[in-house]
Amino acid sequence: MSEDGFNMSLRKFLKQVGVTSQQQIEALVRAGAAGEGPLKLRMQLTAEGTELKHVVEGEIELP
Repeated sequence: MSEDGFNMSLRKFLKQVGVTSQQQIEALVRAGAAGEGPLKLRMQLTAEGTELKHVVEGEIELP
């Protein structure tokens, strides 16, 4: 695969992750299931067949 093909494929994947994650979080908040105070989140990235395990944690202020 060329470098351009790799970059395009990676960007497409990351866009899908970002868009679908935002939709899920918004649905959770709209449903009132997030509770009160900041919403604590954790995203874990793994790659099948590798030792990759990347975790990002953060908080989102609720309306």
